[in-house]
Amino acid sequence: MSPITSEEEFIATQKVINLLIYKGELTPDEEDYLDVLGTLVYEYEEKHNTIPDIYGVELLQTLIDEFGLYQKDLVPIFETESILSEVLSKKRPLTVDHIHKLAEFFHISPAAFFEAVPYI
Repeated sequence: MSPITSEEEFIATQKVINLLIYKGELTPDEEDYLDVLGTLVYEYEEKHNTIPDIYGVELLQTLIDEFGLYQKDLVPIFETESILSEVLSKKRPLTVDHIHKLAEFFHISPAAFFEAVPYI
């Protein structure tokens, strides 16, 4: 696979990623393909700085919007819709368990949910 070089390729790659994510159960080859596509998208975004530096609940809300999800789609991660609502309204923090499950669900690093701390 070659790097993503245009906005059109970037959008097309995101569509393939979405299809794979919505498919549900993936074969090992599909999981590997999804990982490669995720890496290509990450590298393109890093180079073109298309994603603002967001984390935590803001990142979760952005992912929900980007993937066209509803709160009910994430109930298995949060156990109830009311817990998810409290998290999204910042009345309850994300737990370590939530972060790990969200990272797995969205195929991203759990570290993405934490604020980047500059080295001193």
